[in-house]
Amino acid sequence: MNLQNSNPQPVDAAIVPRFGAIPTFMRLPYVTDPAAVDIALVGVPWDGGTTNRAGARHGPREIRNMSSFMRKVHHVSRIAPYELARVADLGDAPVNPIDLMDALKRIEGFYAKIHEAGAMPLSAGGDHLITLPIFRGIAKDRPVGMIHFDAHSDTNDRYFGDNKYTHGTPFRRAVEEGLLDPKRTVQIGIRGSIYSADDMAFAEGSGMRVIYMEEFAKVGIEKVIAEARRVAGDGPTYISFDVDGIDPAFTPGTGTPEIGGMTTLEAQTVLRGLQGLNLIGGDVVEVSPPFDPSGNTALVGATLMFEILCLLADSLSRRRGR
Repeated sequence: MNLQNSNPQPVDAAIVPRFGAIPTFMRLPYVTDPAAVDIALVGVPWDGGTTNRAGARHGPREIRNMSSFMRKVHHVSRIAPYELARVADLGDAPVNPIDLMDALKRIEGFYAKIHEAGAMPLSAGGDHLITLPIFRGIAKDRPVGMIHFDAHSDTNDRYFGDNKYTHGTPFRRAVEEGLLDPKRTVQIGIRGSIYSADDMAFAEGSGMRVIYMEEFAKVGIEKVIAEARRVAGDGPTYISFDVDGIDPAFTPGTGTPEIGGMTTLEAQTVLRGLQGLNLIGGDVVEVSPPFDPSGNTALVGATLMFEILCLLADSLSRRRGR
């Protein structure tokens, strides 16, 4: 499909009902050429980094289904992403469910092509290890900052002996590889029991700003937004949202749930407060449909994707001087 001279639009639910048509992210066209879009919506159906409850490999398909509930304009910011940018579903990154290291290479290669084409990726996982090969694909020329929503820091070193690659290690590896600037990284919603008293030593020692859920509750949303904006600054920034950052009362379908998290409204409010930052991509990960037959976790995932999509489109528009 040639989208060079037009902005693709979602299938109109007033003409084709939401349960009809082929499911794609936001009911947008499916294209294969990243050069044809400004923002590439991508699924990464892989959970080879999961250490306990698997199932996030099924997340992208269910998020696509639930994204049919999204409409065209954000009701608070009035951002109309499809008027500001060419957005389409680029399908799924190639994965290997058997060979972890091969999967990481395949995912990296897919995102490198997106980056080389000048498009920004917005992805649905998949477990949180997918963010590492995404960074390898888009951040080799300069480290990026990150606003990270999660119950867990994901900066552990090794699991099960000498295994350096799990969904609990991606951001330690990203810092070590020079892909992620820890001093421009803020982690929001961290909570839950830990393996040892020094579990957070790498995150805090490297300069990451860790906002534990207890601080979030104490200082309030507006101060959390202000701190996230301060840490991110003006440099290129990526948003990574693990749905276990939200309380499992709202997102039970995830691999490592932790009680005492954000509400869905709190999560949306913080995301909306990031408008105007220099954003270069994002992901929503750890939606595991087998643990939520209601589909509500996938609906949360799709809604968060739309929230981030609006931020990315607005950021792109600002850079273009619109």
